[in-house]
Amino acid sequence: MPIRKLVCVAVLAAGTAVAAQAQTRNINFDLLVAARASDVATASRLIDEGANPNARNRLGDTPLNLAARAGQSELVRVLLARGADVNRANLARVTPLMGAAYGGHEGIVRDLLAHKADPHAVDRIHKTALVYAAGNGNRGCLEALLEAGAEADQRDPEGETPLMWAAAYGKLENIELLLARGVQRDARDARGMTALAIAIEQKQDAAAAALRKAGARP
Repeated sequence: MPIRKLVCVAVLAAGTAVAAQAQTRNINFDLLVAARASDVATASRLIDEGANPNARNRLGDTPLNLAARAGQSELVRVLLARGADVNRANLARVTPLMGAAYGGHEGIVRDLLAHKADPHAVDRIHKTALVYAAGNGNRGCLEALLEAGAEADQRDPEGETPLMWAAAYGKLENIELLLARGVQRDARDARGMTALAIAIEQKQDAAAAALRKAGARP
């Protein structure tokens, strides 16, 4: 697996604020500003005044996408209650669920799933919420997604599995959970690398030890 930095494409938006400022200032723009500032009271008032809970900035982010990624649980609940589309992705095809999983926001992941967020959605770089949870999130997010039907042994176009991503980033709890779910320990990616081989390559000694203990092979 040509290990790349597992950065959710949703967070590669350093220009978001600048782009947003170029938009015509209106009630929907103000809602996006409130969401970015995690201002629950203002966001609620603006929606009551007619703002669209599914408004989008120039990167396609909705208030829900911004709130989920930032870990703003209260704002997420308000937006869901006011009709926010739980599966509306940004221009990089990143959904609120992916952003929350990447940030390790278990409560938000569970709230989104309870509102029918799609755990199988794929973003522009072929990553799912489960991959982001495995490599960058935490066990709680990973468990919630698996309980919702995400495929533990899913593969991207390069043959990479969630176990490989967890191994690459030394996520011991995620490795343990995936192994307990019976994933293929010795699956190989397009390079012929197993999760153990990747852990060794990335110098994740504890992850490599855990995989060896489980009987994995390089």
